[in-house]
Amino acid sequence: MNVRVQISMVFHLDKCIGCHTCSIACKNIWTDRRGTEYMWWNNVETKPGTGYPTLYEDQEKYQGGWARDEKGGVRLRLAGRAGTLANIFFNPRLPSIDDYYEPFTYTYSDLIDSRARADQPVARPVSMITGEEMDIETGPAWDDDLSGSPIYAANDPGLKSLSPDERRRLFELERLVFFYLPRICNHCLNPGCLGACPAGAIYKRGEDGIVLVNQDKCRAWRMCVSGCPYKKTYFNWNAGKAEKCILCYPRQETQQVPACTHSCVGRIRYLGVLLYDADRIEAAAGKPDEELVDAQRDIILDPFDPVIVEEARKAGINDKVIGSARQSPVFSYVKLWKLALPHHPEWRTVPMIFYVPPLLPVLANITDDGRYENSADFFSSLAGSRLPLRYMAHLFAGGNEAVISSVYKKIIAGRVYMRAQSVGDMRENVVQEMIRDAQTSPAELEAIYHMTSLASFNERFVVPPFLREMAIESSTDTHTHREEEGMGFLRPAKRGL
Repeated sequence: MNVRVQISMVFHLDKCIGCHTCSIACKNIWTDRRGTEYMWWNNVETKPGTGYPTLYEDQEKYQGGWARDEKGGVRLRLAGRAGTLANIFFNPRLPSIDDYYEPFTYTYSDLIDSRARADQPVARPVSMITGEEMDIETGPAWDDDLSGSPIYAANDPGLKSLSPDERRRLFELERLVFFYLPRICNHCLNPGCLGACPAGAIYKRGEDGIVLVNQDKCRAWRMCVSGCPYKKTYFNWNAGKAEKCILCYPRQETQQVPACTHSCVGRIRYLGVLLYDADRIEAAAGKPDEELVDAQRDIILDPFDPVIVEEARKAGINDKVIGSARQSPVFSYVKLWKLALPHHPEWRTVPMIFYVPPLLPVLANITDDGRYENSADFFSSLAGSRLPLRYMAHLFAGGNEAVISSVYKKIIAGRVYMRAQSVGDMRENVVQEMIRDAQTSPAELEAIYHMTSLASFNERFVVPPFLREMAIESSTDTHTHREEEGMGFLRPAKRGL
């Protein structure tokens, strides 16, 4: 057993209102420099939709992530060593600037410094890359709220798994439905960007699992952009280096939460630390698609188990970090309640950002006189939901509809249970039957309700002490550059991660 630490997050999609405050907070802090204009380390997509960059989910085109081989192992989907060397000066799997958008600004000086004239001056759009005038044709959230849905939403790669009837029902005007999907770097346990980098510039910090790019080693091969199936590694065209989300580790080292998390209006984000067994990563990534979610849950270890705690201490993990793992809301959502799921686990990067799927919309029909009329089954059945289970399973369960169904049963049971408590219009036998069917209990549903709706700031965000001085001493002798050592022998402190 190889116990390690991972900073992780949960996004509760039913609470996301699509305000993009998280994106702006991240943009203002990290990507307001020349060469980063098109970078959105945090972006919010409307689903169904083609995402950002456009059609990034189409791995037939981009060849991102990992593929399962015949022996049950994994191989980099992009290319092996020989293929990487052959394409090192020309990577055919890169998204172009048009797949993102050409960043633009306006000639505001034309408004401010314009001379007196008979007509109204106009601020024209100009490219922030070339400085030339341009026509604005797309942007980072161009299909927000299903704008242009016949083009963007209808071309969502996830819809390929739906039947023609399911696609038709999804886009019927009176049943049109969408939800928001915030995305940041997943800081995966098996990162595709790391595996694809020929220069070895990408690494995973041992003390917290945050995936970073060593700017001194980066040689701008851009294989990391292709290797990441989520397209969360970007190329700074001005600096000639790769850049990506750093999970605001400078903030976390001072016990502050990431900027996107702190600014979230809908309070959809939860942050905490997980303990995991690094020895199980390869086997878990090599499982068949339908087993990937359960395999990833098995990697995560129980911080209350005395055996796990002892192994963690042997690995050099401090008791304060173990204490933070016990208070982690991420552990509750992912491992204890089994409500939060990884995004596209079939890409086999073992992502460590998890999502609670959005609640299913209530079914309704339009009557002859034009009024909405709720379905007789107020909470709708899973089989007839407006968001097809097959689509949600494609997003969050590797296509395993049983996994996504079990999550929704628990979510709906919680909805019915709390409605019975607050409104009192649900029959007790119906409530108890749904609780049994969801394999949950009133105590668990109360705990889920509290964390979802009533949790305080400190309950939602449990930032562990990073203990950087110990992490540095585990790999560097801090006495190396001292001018005087004095008499006697130096015995380095025993550290470890």
